[in-house]
Amino acid sequence: MVGKESEHQATIGMLKNADAELKIVIAGNHDITLDEDYYNSFGYRRHRTREDLVKIRDMYCGEEARKHGIVYMDEELRTFTLKNGARFTVYASPYQPEFCRWAFAYKRHQDRFNPAVEGSQFIAQNPVPDFPTVDVMITHGPPRGVMDETISCEPVGCDHLRRAVTRAKPRLHCFGHIHEGYGAQRMEWAGEKVTNINLDQSTVLKDRASYINVSRDGADNPLKVGEETLFVNASIVTVQYDPVHAPWVVDIDLPRSDDS
Repeated sequence: MVGKESEHQATIGMLKNADAELKIVIAGNHDITLDEDYYNSFGYRRHRTREDLVKIRDMYCGEEARKHGIVYMDEELRTFTLKNGARFTVYASPYQPEFCRWAFAYKRHQDRFNPAVEGSQFIAQNPVPDFPTVDVMITHGPPRGVMDETISCEPVGCDHLRRAVTRAKPRLHCFGHIHEGYGAQRMEWAGEKVTNINLDQSTVLKDRASYINVSRDGADNPLKVGEETLFVNASIVTVQYDPVHAPWVVDIDLPRSDDS
């Protein structure tokens, strides 16, 4: 996928058919037509003819998308309230460390996730807030040391994002980008103890999904808010770009709105 209109149309078609009240979408490094500055300066060279950036963005942000519950998030913080009374805050970012001149990139010494600290170039426009503001983080790239190893066993996640998620301690952090890192882990922040989530593959095949329950209602060991985070690398494709990884379904407790 290199951000062509036809590819976005296929994605939108799939999202419209998904049976969900809210469908949050973020971009990633291959979505070059959603990074206007990158596309106009370099990304257009990846296409034979220029794509219509306004039309493509409208697919995700226009009235038709909203009618189907599709919400496109830039790098931002947003609070959502669902019909069942759940009210939760999401931090999203499409950016990842510079990688093969793709979109939504920053240099590794640049910190776009934290307040200014010595030793890093501060470029954060929307720094990640401290706990307990953020319930869910959705980023394209992984934090350092969390399901971020390439096929050559090199950890390539972002150190700055790792500091940010450590401060924020969200209930859930979803990302992708490193295809070979597909999986799920629970991290206890005291001592940063990591537990891999191992699923029975026959059940995954039957359910056509990788299902995790960390809620108080169904889990033997429910998630401890503020003490643990569930990390999910949700990459659907392999290193060879074969779409064989099962999508993740996570059952997790969310805060309730004051009015519910």
